[in-house]
Amino acid sequence: MDTFRTMLFAALVLVVFMMWQAWEKDYGQTATPVATQATGQDVTAAAPADVPQAPGTVASLRATPDSVASRGKRIKVHTDVYDIELDSQGGDIKKAYLLKYPTTAKEPDQPFALMSDGLSDRMPHLFISQTGLLGGGAPNHSAPYSSDADRYSLKDGEDKLEVVLHWRNAEGLVVDKVYTFHRGRYDFELEYRVANHTPKAWQGSMYRQFKRTEDTGVEKSRFLYTYTGGVVSTKDNPYEKINFDDMQDQDLKLEIKQGWVAMIQHYFVGAWIGDEGQTHHAYTKVSEGNKYVIGMVTPQASIAPGSSGSIKARAYVGPKLQEQLKELAPNLELTVDYGWLTILAEPIFWLMKWIQSVVGNWGWTIILLTIAIKLMFYKLSETSYKSMANLRRVHPRLQSLKERFGDDKQGMQQAMMKIYKEEKINPLGGCLPILVQIPVFIALYWVLLESVEMRQAPFILWLDDLSSKDPYYVLPLLMGASMLIQQKLNPAPIDPVQAKIMMMLPIVFTVFFAFFPSGLVLYWVANNVLSITQQWVITKRIAG
Repeated sequence: MDTFRTMLFAALVLVVFMMWQAWEKDYGQTATPVATQATGQDVTAAAPADVPQAPGTVASLRATPDSVASRGKRIKVHTDVYDIELDSQGGDIKKAYLLKYPTTAKEPDQPFALMSDGLSDRMPHLFISQTGLLGGGAPNHSAPYSSDADRYSLKDGEDKLEVVLHWRNAEGLVVDKVYTFHRGRYDFELEYRVANHTPKAWQGSMYRQFKRTEDTGVEKSRFLYTYTGGVVSTKDNPYEKINFDDMQDQDLKLEIKQGWVAMIQHYFVGAWIGDEGQTHHAYTKVSEGNKYVIGMVTPQASIAPGSSGSIKARAYVGPKLQEQLKELAPNLELTVDYGWLTILAEPIFWLMKWIQSVVGNWGWTIILLTIAIKLMFYKLSETSYKSMANLRRVHPRLQSLKERFGDDKQGMQQAMMKIYKEEKINPLGGCLPILVQIPVFIALYWVLLESVEMRQAPFILWLDDLSSKDPYYVLPLLMGASMLIQQKLNPAPIDPVQAKIMMMLPIVFTVFFAFFPSGLVLYWVANNVLSITQQWVITKRIAG
């Protein structure tokens, strides 16, 4: 295989990779959220169908369809990072707006709705949190709660905010459902405080789960694939995706220790974290209307008559900030999914964070990172460009061989190898450097695509969001032009078919990159400009 074929192969590898990322889809059915309606039914006597069954027990409440759970009063919670709506019917999070993350760069005052009950045009799909107690007639996520106020707000000078919801039954079981939110953080605690005033010991567990439907066509990108679905982490398997098709095929039933379950999407995650040292039951199920559920059940607790106790849990609902995620639970930072090249992507991200802390702009960070990577591979690139420059120098002689040998390919190959030997040219000299750099390029692609820090990051002029496509397609056109210039510096393939294919590559890349995030395209433009400069200098030196 000569240098041109290897270059073609390397380029095609990148094209196929981009095509796979651009067009890969989940082929599960598109879910249509079912709006819940008030029915006036006594929901304390019935459990929704998505209440899990406690491991090793028989459910004591009769199951009813999702649609009978009525909507209660909304309780609004405001912190420095959240605007949250709790529903008094179940005491669960039905909406969560992230105040520091706008919906779009053009709407800086419109916070992003990470969680929603699916009743809003802004967030037509469903993504909510549900929690409850199992056993002894305790409240599940359809039970009616009361609260001391309709609005709660984190005041200046306060580091945490407690929101307490109250429930009791006629037999004497009293439950307070307590959320504790923290300043500047996206993790919070949930505690069930149980006072047992009944004549019998109360035994039960807490379940907590996320329920969501698949994204509609409005949220999905047609050109970039990022995973949306469930994830389970255990001590033995730190990161296992449970996609919606898996949930349709079979319910997950898994005992986990030192782990967590999560629903993730591009840039954001909702996770329930198990207490270290305890074994939790993880599960998935699909409820009415293709609503996908993933959750955990705590070990059973026992509270004697006349005594009180509590069951606690931790959650994270917010952006995939790796430093916060690492603090909360082992392997939770893996929800920033860099794929099979994580070992390369993590140091690249660390370097980007350091550069950005100095220059204060993610666009310049990408350019400086490109320079750093170029310097790292300088010697390899130099070897490649020297090989191509030497091939360019002998290209007229190689072209004459084609005219002399015609269809005698074997004779032509022998004559070419003789010229390579005489000129001390290694025809594979330009191949290895290209192939070695491909994993680094792909790892950087994942870093730029997955890191929430890049979301809506401005650069200069019209480029006010490096996570979105260039609205005027300037960067993709510059990238295509730079690829054409690179081809002019390289020796043309002798085979006319190869030459035509190589000429098509800049067009193919330009079309694909026209819809890619401008941060990715900026990297390729910067890389191409540096490559052109280096190659031009080396070619001039050898030719002159």
